[in-house]
Amino acid sequence: MHEVADAPAWVPLAYLIAGICFILALRGLSSPESSRRGNRFGMVGMGIAVATTLVMHDIASLPEIVIAIAIGGAIGFVTARRIAMTAMPQLVAAFHSLVGMAAVLVAAAAFLNPGAFGILGADGEILQVSRIEMGLGVAIGAITFSGSVIAFLKLNGNMSGKPIILPLRHVINLGTLAAIIGLIGWWAAEASLEAWLFWTVTGLAFLIGFLLIIPIGGADMPVVVSMLNSYSGWAAAAMGFTLGNTAMIITGALVGSSGAILSYIMCRAMNRSFISVIAGGFGGDTAIAGGGSAADRPYKRGSAEDAAFLLKQAEQVIIVPGYGMAVAQAQHALREMGDLLEGEGVTVKYAIHPVAGRMPGHMNVLLAEANVDYDKVFELEDINSEFARTDVAFVIGANDVTNPSAKTDRSSPIYGMPVLDVEKAKTVLFIKRSMGGAGYAGVENELFFRDNTMMLLADAKKMVEDIVKNLG
Repeated sequence: MHEVADAPAWVPLAYLIAGICFILALRGLSSPESSRRGNRFGMVGMGIAVATTLVMHDIASLPEIVIAIAIGGAIGFVTARRIAMTAMPQLVAAFHSLVGMAAVLVAAAAFLNPGAFGILGADGEILQVSRIEMGLGVAIGAITFSGSVIAFLKLNGNMSGKPIILPLRHVINLGTLAAIIGLIGWWAAEASLEAWLFWTVTGLAFLIGFLLIIPIGGADMPVVVSMLNSYSGWAAAAMGFTLGNTAMIITGALVGSSGAILSYIMCRAMNRSFISVIAGGFGGDTAIAGGGSAADRPYKRGSAEDAAFLLKQAEQVIIVPGYGMAVAQAQHALREMGDLLEGEGVTVKYAIHPVAGRMPGHMNVLLAEANVDYDKVFELEDINSEFARTDVAFVIGANDVTNPSAKTDRSSPIYGMPVLDVEKAKTVLFIKRSMGGAGYAGVENELFFRDNTMMLLADAKKMVEDIVKNLG
C-alpha cells in the first residue's frame, strides 16, 4: 500500500504537481476575484492525485474503487446542489466529520491488516514509526469526527448553541488528552500491547472530541469550524504517512496549517486566545449588559417607510450583514435595495466583521451569491473609520459584532472584541425580529437604545422587501 516507495519516478512528480495545484488553490481562494480560479486549481490537483493513486492500484480492485467514487461523488453533487447557503456552516462541519472518520477507518484498516499496507517489520510487528503515525492519525481523526458532529448539531439547531458546562470539565479534558498521548507513547514502545491500546486510544479520542466542543458557545462557532478544518488536515497528513502517499501528506499539511492560521485570525478578531475558545463558555451568560431588560428600556421604533425616507436622503450608506440576514435569506433583497439607492446617487458599501455568521467568510459567500460587487465589500479594519462620516448604517441581523459595550463594559463577555463602529453613523437602522432575546454571546446590544438608532422589528427579508417597495 506504500505506493510511492515502489512506484515509477513519475508518480512522486505527479503528486508534487497536485500539491502545487493545491497551493495555487489556496492562493486563489484568498480573494473573491480569484476564487473561481482557485477552485479550478483545486479540482485539477485533486483529479491528478486521484488518477495517480488509481493507476498505482491493483487492476482487480479498481472496479470497487470506481464504484465507491461514483457513489460518493453522486451524494456530494446532489448535496451541494440542494444545500441552502444558510446551511453552509452545517455542511462544512459535516464534511469535516467525514474526513475525520475516513482517517479513523484507514488507521483501523492498517491496524487490522498491516501486511497489505507494508508497515510490518522483520519481527512481524507493526513498525514503531507506523504505530506513532497510526496512533496520531486515529486520535486526531476521531476527535475531528465527534467534534464535528457536535458542531453540526449546534449549528443546525438540533442542540442548543449555548455552552453546556460540565463539572470539572478542564480536569476531565486534560486527563483524557494526557491519557491519549501516554497510551500512544506506550504503544510506540511496546508493540505487543497494540490491540487494546489502539482501540482504547480510539475510544478516548471520540470522547474528547465530544467533550471539547460541548462547552463551546455559538459565538465561537467560526473559530470551531476553522479549528475542525485544521484537525481534519492533520488527520489526513498522518494517514498519508501510514499509506506512504505524498499527495495526502502535502494536502493534509496545507489544510492543517491554513486552518490553524485561520483559527488564529478568528481568535484575534474576537480578542480571544485559542486556549480560551477551547476552554469554552463564551456565549453562556444570559445576563443583560447595561442593566434592565429590553422590555423596560426606551428605544425608537420605525417602519419601512421611515427607513426608505432616511436611506433616500443619505449620501453614503454602509450595510452591515449578520447571521439574521442568512437565516431570513435576505441577501438578494438587500442587493436590490443597494442597487436602487445607487440609482438615486447614494454611495453604498458593505461592512463585514471577520466572525459575522457561523463560519469564516459566511457573509462574503452570501453576498457573492447575490452578485454584490466585490469592490463594495470591506473588512472591519478597512471600513471602521468611515462610519463617522456615514449618514446611515444599515444593520441586518448583526448583533454581537456591532455592540458598543464591547469597548466600554468590562463586565461584558465580549469586552475587548473589535466591533464595527456603527454607532458613530448619523443614523443607525437596525433590523431585528423583536426586542426580546440577546445575541449569540448572550449580551444585549447597547446600540438598540442609542438616540441615533431606529429599530426595524420584523423578519429581515420582509422588511428589506418593504423598504424596496417604498424606494421604488
